[in-house]
Amino acid sequence: MCSVLLFSVMNGTMFMIAVPDIAEAFSLLPSQVSWVVTGYIIIYAIGALMYGKLADIYPLRTLLTIGLSLFAAGSLFGFFAPNYIMVVLARIIQGAGASSILALAFIVPSRYFPKEQGKVLGIISSTMAFASGVGPVMGGFVTGALNWQYLFLISALVCVTIPFFRIWMPNEEKKDGKVDILGAIFIAIAVASLILTITMFIWWYIIISIVFLSLFIWRIFRSNNPFINPKLFQNGAFRTTIITSFFAIFAMFGMMFMMPLMLSEVYELSALFIGLTLFPGAMAAAITGRWVGLLTDKHGGKQVAFMAFSLMVTGFLLLSTFIGSPTWVIGIVVIVVYIAFPFIQTSTATLISTVLSDNEIGVGMGIYNLCNFMSGAFGGAIIGKILDYESEILWNPFALAQGHEIMYSNVFMGLVGLTVVNGLFFFFVFRW
Repeated sequence: MCSVLLFSVMNGTMFMIAVPDIAEAFSLLPSQVSWVVTGYIIIYAIGALMYGKLADIYPLRTLLTIGLSLFAAGSLFGFFAPNYIMVVLARIIQGAGASSILALAFIVPSRYFPKEQGKVLGIISSTMAFASGVGPVMGGFVTGALNWQYLFLISALVCVTIPFFRIWMPNEEKKDGKVDILGAIFIAIAVASLILTITMFIWWYIIISIVFLSLFIWRIFRSNNPFINPKLFQNGAFRTTIITSFFAIFAMFGMMFMMPLMLSEVYELSALFIGLTLFPGAMAAAITGRWVGLLTDKHGGKQVAFMAFSLMVTGFLLLSTFIGSPTWVIGIVVIVVYIAFPFIQTSTATLISTVLSDNEIGVGMGIYNLCNFMSGAFGGAIIGKILDYESEILWNPFALAQGHEIMYSNVFMGLVGLTVVNGLFFFFVFRW
């Protein structure tokens, strides 16, 4: 499962590096070529929720077979795509398949490894952190050495895993239940419109999102078999964990979005050297994931979440302080923040799985993955907008930053503040 999850996550980050080459190949404007990323993001986010809901009814083996088949088919289609429209279509098909891997990866531990779910979730979370870090390195290397089309061919390799999943995964029976198609359509349009608002800054899309979100809320209270049972949000522990995870992932993905920009603008590094600077952090996250899982099994999700907040605050504060130092210093400091990734994901995913009943875990994890994906998109968009401005006032009195470095230092201090508030919210709610 972790091997295909690696391909699923890398598939998103690899293509970000290849966007300029794709634009040149088809003579596209930036607004046109952005659909290579945007189309994938929209389908990936919606699919994570849909597969989560379907997992409460249909066997995981069946859903994963369908998802991997779509992922491989989209990859092969993209490799041979003759024009840009076909490339975007291939990315959409990829997203429809790859989202199954993300959704089901967080359900497998609670269903098949209930006594070791913390350990397994730790490995899954570290895989995601590693893939996020190694994706740009792999994308830059393949695009430079071969061609951007070969990025599709790499992802097509997931097809070889299908027979093994068919053999190794349990043969479950279909459970009772139906999917509210109309509710699914309403939430899909609401999510897609919101992502378009975030990624393309076309603000009237937010009106469409609000309208269809309102229709979705109306539907779940009216339907006898709602797509999401509204009682799920009456669960205080579930609601608190979703909110906490949203702002934690906002901060983490905001940092991941900001680091390449900072290394490019402040240190004038190429894409390859940016990837190499961030690579130790990704490796550290991968190595610590299993250990984080064991900690979660032993001490529980809440204690590990507090460790995550501590690591995040420490890492953001160190980054704010040492911007302007040599790149090897930044490479060491960023390890602290990357290590926090498996801590926060393992702890919150474990809490979700323990506060929900067995027939709610699928859709609950779907909501969890959707909110995390949306928070990542918000983090990149909002921080990107903030970095358009300049500041001459350092918020961190110990910072070494000068000139435009000051804005990066201040944003990291803002992430420190956000994480402290988020941690206090988590503490006081779960205290009671």
